[in-house]
Amino acid sequence: MLTLLGIPGALRAASTNRQLLAEARRAFGDAHQTEANLRLPLYDGDLEDAHGIPPEVQLLADQIAAASAIVIATPEYNKAPPGVLKNALDWVSRVKGNPWADKPVAILSAAGGRAGGERSQSALRLMLTPFRPRLLTGPEVLVAMSDQAFDAEGLLTDPRYRKALTDLMHALRAEAEQT
Repeated sequence: MLTLLGIPGALRAASTNRQLLAEARRAFGDAHQTEANLRLPLYDGDLEDAHGIPPEVQLLADQIAAASAIVIATPEYNKAPPGVLKNALDWVSRVKGNPWADKPVAILSAAGGRAGGERSQSALRLMLTPFRPRLLTGPEVLVAMSDQAFDAEGLLTDPRYRKALTDLMHALRAEAEQT
């Protein structure tokens, strides 16, 4: 059975990116599904030197390594991914080995603006490149005006967003099944 790791770039429990991630997980279909926890200490080389890799960082790295595929839902804060997501990438880069290598990864975003997090996705792709994952290039899922994009049950209301998300998750599943 495939394992899908969902990484929410937002910490807020009711964020639209968590809603989008839940929709992505449903669209991916039958799989063992896990959600990462990005409540990690801020990366600090002195902390690493004194105490090594924190257990919660090692857990995240192990989840990435064990996943058949990964989906990341990122908000856009000031035209970039949130600091918690960058912090997680920085910490995982310090773990022995490279859990991201050749891992199928899909990126989604939901944002309050008109572009739906386009700059955040672009920056995140750049941040992930050194880790050499298999980044899916599309279809892009950029949910604009995200505070109006979901119904009371947390489901996407726009059929274009639903179709793009379903197509992306089917492509991610196909990549995972090739591995």
